[in-house]
Amino acid sequence: MLRTLRTRTRIPRRPAAALLASAASLCLLAASAPPAPLGVGDRLYPHLGNPGYDVTAYDLAFTYPGGNSEPLPAVTVITARATAWLERINLDHSHGKVRSVEVDGAPAVFRSVGEDLVVTPRVPLPPGLPFRVTVRHDSDPAPGKGVESGWVRTADGLAMANQADAAHRVFPGNDHPSDKAFFTFRITTPKGYTAVANGLPTGTRRAAGSATTWTYRTRHPMATELAQVSVGRSAVVRREGPDGLPVRDVVPAKDRRRLEPWLAKTPGQIRWMERKVGGYPFENYGLLVAEAQTGFELETQTLSLFEKHLFTEPAYPKWYVESIMVHELAHQWFGDSVTPRTWSDLWLSEGHATWYEALYAEETADRPLKDRMRAAYRASDAWRASGGPPARPEAPKAGSGKIGIFRPNVYDGSALVLYALRQEIGRPAFERLERAWVGTHRDGTATAADFVRLASEIAGRDLDGFFEGWLYGEKTPPMPGHPDWRSRAPEAKAGAGEQGR
Repeated sequence: MLRTLRTRTRIPRRPAAALLASAASLCLLAASAPPAPLGVGDRLYPHLGNPGYDVTAYDLAFTYPGGNSEPLPAVTVITARATAWLERINLDHSHGKVRSVEVDGAPAVFRSVGEDLVVTPRVPLPPGLPFRVTVRHDSDPAPGKGVESGWVRTADGLAMANQADAAHRVFPGNDHPSDKAFFTFRITTPKGYTAVANGLPTGTRRAAGSATTWTYRTRHPMATELAQVSVGRSAVVRREGPDGLPVRDVVPAKDRRRLEPWLAKTPGQIRWMERKVGGYPFENYGLLVAEAQTGFELETQTLSLFEKHLFTEPAYPKWYVESIMVHELAHQWFGDSVTPRTWSDLWLSEGHATWYEALYAEETADRPLKDRMRAAYRASDAWRASGGPPARPEAPKAGSGKIGIFRPNVYDGSALVLYALRQEIGRPAFERLERAWVGTHRDGTATAADFVRLASEIAGRDLDGFFEGWLYGEKTPPMPGHPDWRSRAPEAKAGAGEQGR
């Protein structure tokens, strides 16, 4: 149902000289038109992403000035490959001053238009050509007029929360999950601060005076919305997970002992997830515990973001806190390694994370999955009326901020789809499907259509009709095996509450 978003242009065979002359003429004609913001056609975030190129790597350098309200001097280097003739390169970027832009080392003309930074290289770029864009800019942690920054200001520094559409308010790039890339981070901090980012550390360098530069690299491609950088007066707690997996947690140094009982649970939770779906997909894992008020937790790749409040509030039951930890851990397979190709495919990420959150609570805390799913079924029609069906969520409402699409229909409403599927095809086939899904699409992107296709293959029968109602219907279909379950009719169309991510 969903189309591939990257634009590819077919070029007829011609002599090279004629081809270049023709392309140059077309580019000159196009360049005479005013720069305009572009997008890749995402139904929910039409301004995100850009056609004509594929990013292979980001190299992000930030200098933390010592205060979390001040802009960070930054350099973003984007390595990409043209997939169409490019007389201009559109980058998503809408927050922070841009100082200069170079394309392959040569100064380039640039202009901010809408939420795009439009770059005009000295010569057009033909399809297949690798190129590099270097942007020197400020990365501003303060919110702009009517928009949130992707930076989260903590009690002692900064962290990132870029989901869904805020990475381009931290650094320029192709800010859409369909274009994953490798990342390198170089963060320079004053004395007394620790910087941590996605991936593995590759070294620290102490400059003259008291500044330190910390470098990290990912070993697997990552969507821009999953990037994470933490700067603070932090302790980095290390331990070993299954099969020697490095586990590192980043916590406020003053709270290290207080948080240790929670941190120690992670290796066992990883083992539990591996028994369900197979080996952990990345080079390391850990929790970033931030002293901040965000209203959510976030599955930033290899380093999930948590509010400290989740672990220190006595009112939260132990089983609830642990299940939320598993929710973000499950995202490392579902959402991070296998990334939804469009934002309409978000149910594949949040539905699975909610599923394993609930399954963990059932198996470790005697919280029956069936009870939670029956409650979700009762509310499902109301969720569909207020937020759309799981695989066709309504667009974010004006003023809802970067979490505008995160409604109950993509959490428990989508986990309900998985419960119905398990009822329909049986537990053994369902468990084979889950392992096959994360294995087949590891380090890639996938759509609802891909899931339906694989489920049908494993079940040995066409499931298109089953999924049509469960993913796209205005009303919730009957639950297989539970003919007595009923969904309450929605009383009125009202805004649904947000949930943790």
